[in-house]
Amino acid sequence: MTPAATSRHSLPATLALLAVTATWGSTFFLIKDVLVRVPTLDFLAIRFALASVFMVAIAPRALGRLDPASRRHALLLGGLYGIGQILQTAGLATTPASVSGFITGMYVVATPLLVALLLRTPVPPLTWVAVGLATAGLAVLTLNGFSVGYGELLILVAAILYALHIVGLGVWSRHDQAVGMSIIQIMVIAGICFVATVPDGITLPDRPADWAAILYMAVFAGGLAMIGQTWAQAHLPPTRTAIIMTMEPVFATVFAVLLGGEAFTSRMALGGVLVLAAMLMVELLPRRRVEAEVTHIAV
Repeated sequence: MTPAATSRHSLPATLALLAVTATWGSTFFLIKDVLVRVPTLDFLAIRFALASVFMVAIAPRALGRLDPASRRHALLLGGLYGIGQILQTAGLATTPASVSGFITGMYVVATPLLVALLLRTPVPPLTWVAVGLATAGLAVLTLNGFSVGYGELLILVAAILYALHIVGLGVWSRHDQAVGMSIIQIMVIAGICFVATVPDGITLPDRPADWAAILYMAVFAGGLAMIGQTWAQAHLPPTRTAIIMTMEPVFATVFAVLLGGEAFTSRMALGGVLVLAAMLMVELLPRRRVEAEVTHIAV
């Protein structure tokens, strides 16, 4: 796809990615409630398995339309994301949720570093300013003290894997292969989660409300969100994608206040403003040679 074509699709892709992050943000208070009764890995395995079934059901021919390169790329990207999920979950066992949220959000810093190192693509200074703003916003939104231990290191590795996933999608994603690539990624993630949880057995939800919540997260925050992200990244640069995705905790805060009964604080407002400012900065940057027009490469 040419830079001009990418530019034409930039706004729709940004809006699609914002819709994805809003959907992810809407799940935080649901996940918190479900995990009281269902172990984390069991929840992830069930969620992504249901997402796989849903995606195959709505697009049964998408896998057959995948070319060999896209199939290989989707397998690799699904593996990165799935292993990241496992490491993040393992780290959560010994890490406060607030610290985990901040460290996971470090993909916003890792992404431009990986773009520069792996793609040999210079990142404009203003983009680094936006990265700094987004990081500060994440810190204000999530941190209440910080220490570094084994759990924190596991989550940091997960954040780097998420950044690799973002960079990989930015390089390999094609709009005509988005659905098929998304299905394979979701299936790989489900497989990895099942492998991780099967030795201890799988605990199924025993409440209709839990099944309804997991189904919502499987269909909207799983399958459809993966399609949206994969399509959007065919038109957006990796670093810009990472900064837009830091809106997830902002949306999570909004939903927690509106639907989860949490009190709104000045800290939430400041963190949200910083993240929003970072997103607007990369959206309003002059389009000279924004790091984005990363040429898609075949491997």
